[in-house]
Amino acid sequence: MTGTDIRGLAALRPRLPSPLREVTDGRFERHGVRLLLKRDDLIHPELVGNKWRKLAPNLDAADGRTVVTFGGAYSNHLRATAAAGRLLGLSTVGVVRGQELAELPLNPSLARCAADGMRLHFVDRSTYRRKAQPETLAALLRAVEAEDAVVVPEGGSNARAVRGCRALGKELGEHADVAALACGTGGTLAGLAAGLPAGRRTLGIPVLKGGFLADDIRRLQERAFGGRRGTWSLDDRFHHGGYARTTPGLDAFADDFEQRHGLAVERVYVAKLLYALLALTEEGAFPRGTALAAVVTGRPFP
Repeated sequence: MTGTDIRGLAALRPRLPSPLREVTDGRFERHGVRLLLKRDDLIHPELVGNKWRKLAPNLDAADGRTVVTFGGAYSNHLRATAAAGRLLGLSTVGVVRGQELAELPLNPSLARCAADGMRLHFVDRSTYRRKAQPETLAALLRAVEAEDAVVVPEGGSNARAVRGCRALGKELGEHADVAALACGTGGTLAGLAAGLPAGRRTLGIPVLKGGFLADDIRRLQERAFGGRRGTWSLDDRFHHGGYARTTPGLDAFADDFEQRHGLAVERVYVAKLLYALLALTEEGAFPRGTALAAVVTGRPFP
C-alpha cells in the first residue's frame, strides 16, 4: 500500500488471522464430522468478514482517490465500503440498482451508507445490468463526477479481492479437510480455494438462484492467477428462494443454532451455509473423521 492508506488500514487493527473455533454439535458428531467455525465476522467491528479481505487490496489501489462501487438496496458490500470511507477519510459513491428507490425513504442499510458519507446514485435496472460495459461505466462516472475514481465491482469481487482472500485459505491451512462458505459473487471462494494446501477442498453454497456462479469463479481465478486453482465445487440447492429470501424452515434452523452455540446467525449468507452443511452431513457427503470448517462471513444487521 502507498500514501496514507497503509497507515490508515493498519490503524484499524484488523483481527488477523481470524479465530478458528470448534463447536460441539451432536448432529454433526453422530456422523463423525467435526464442525469448526472460522470467525471472519470478528475481523473488524465495521468491516466484517470477507468484506475486509476483499476491500483492503482495493482501498490500497485507491490511494486516496474516490471509490465507486455497486450494489442493491440491502448490499453488505455497499455498507462496508461506506464504513471504510468514513474510517479512512476516502470519498465513496454507491451506484444502487433501482431508480424507483430514489423517490422512497432510505431503508436502514442505505441510510447507514449515507450516514457514513457515501453518495448514493440510483440507476434503472437496465442500466445497472450494463454497468460493466465501457460506455455505460464511463457515463456513470461522469454522472457522479468521479471520472478518475477507482471502480470496485458489485460484491467487491475482482482480481485484487481474490488475491486478498487467498490468505483465508492459508489461515485454515491443515486445520480443515473441507472449507465451506456461502457465495454471492464468488470472489471469496476463488481466493480461499487458491490458498488451501493440496489435498483440501472448498465447498461453496450459492445464495442466489441461477447456476451461473461456477463460470464466474473460473473467470475470477483466471484473472487473479492465470487459471483455475485449488479443488472447489458448488451446491446450488440451498438458496431458499434466492438472495435475501428465507423460509420458515431456515429461520427455525438459524434460531436453533443460535440457542445451541450462542452465535448470532446472519440470515442472507451464514444461515444458508450452516443449514446446507447439516443437510449434507446427514446425506453422508462427508466421510467420518472430516474436519469441516464453516466460514462465518458476516453478522446480522443492524
